[in-house]
Amino acid sequence: MPENRYVALLRGINVGGRNIIKMTDLRACFEDLGFTAVETYIQSGNVVFSSRSGRKAQLTKTIEKSLSYAFLYDSCVVVVSGLELQQVVAQAPDGFGRSASYRYDVVFLKEPLTAQKALEQVSTKPGVDTIHAGDHALYFRRLSSKAAQSHLPKLTQQPVYKSMTIRNWNTTTKLQEMTSSGA
Repeated sequence: MPENRYVALLRGINVGGRNIIKMTDLRACFEDLGFTAVETYIQSGNVVFSSRSGRKAQLTKTIEKSLSYAFLYDSCVVVVSGLELQQVVAQAPDGFGRSASYRYDVVFLKEPLTAQKALEQVSTKPGVDTIHAGDHALYFRRLSSKAAQSHLPKLTQQPVYKSMTIRNWNTTTKLQEMTSSGA
């Protein structure tokens, strides 16, 4: 059985001095779980790895349990397959990530939350924000000159946010490159 590439998107580590985890320790934890070709990207909790398992729900459960035990925090992880990440990048709205006038974020969803259900719970500020639902994520664009008026920060206060994690467009495309070139 061939190995599949995945990204584990960790929520709430190395932010505001809380849940500090060194990337070397994080890689070692994933390797101890039997994952191969483990790589981390920036300090915000992005782990690219290979696994023979094709069951995301089981991978998520295993990773969360291990991280919670190893690093003594209540771990929450969104696991995205390499194929799903390719789709996320391919499904971005036309022009997404291309204008310096905007900030671009991808909101990744933890199953069983769907993009359509999440979209129903997200508000936008007219003239500042636009949002689009793909198959596996939401695409959030904010006008840079009015970023302080954006509703994106309000999302973090909603109950649905516990089933989401946000990465900027540059991080998203870099992770997609990593899943495509690894293993």
